[in-house]
Amino acid sequence: MIEALHHIGIAVENLDEAVRIYRDQLGLRLDSIEEVPTERVRVAVLFAGETRIELLEPTGDDSPIAKALAKRGPGVHHVAFQVGNTAEEIRRLDAAGLRLLDEEPRKGAHDTKCAFIHPKSLGGVLGELVEPAR
Repeated sequence: MIEALHHIGIAVENLDEAVRIYRDQLGLRLDSIEEVPTERVRVAVLFAGETRIELLEPTGDDSPIAKALAKRGPGVHHVAFQVGNTAEEIRRLDAAGLRLLDEEPRKGAHDTKCAFIHPKSLGGVLGELVEPAR
């Protein structure tokens, strides 16, 4: 089952510039910057209090984030929900009739396991299931 909101993912064209705005102007706390080669993305993790924000910059033209930027421009990309077991949630949501983009968990940032829910199943919002590293 869904345990909590894990993070909000925001697609950006320039990660360093976006970090300066979110950290220096908004005052969010920068936790880390990491590259996730499997997703072809650089990720900056920031916190507004306990709320996690992930800024996502593509590292190649074939990145899902590059495609999102080309189609919709910068902005909110997805909403991520924390789960205890990504594989079980994939099966549960599939049985409930939701359209999933992943049949099996994939490796996410910070050694998490993740899977995506198609926006058509969530009223136009791309959803992500995130199982934190143990």
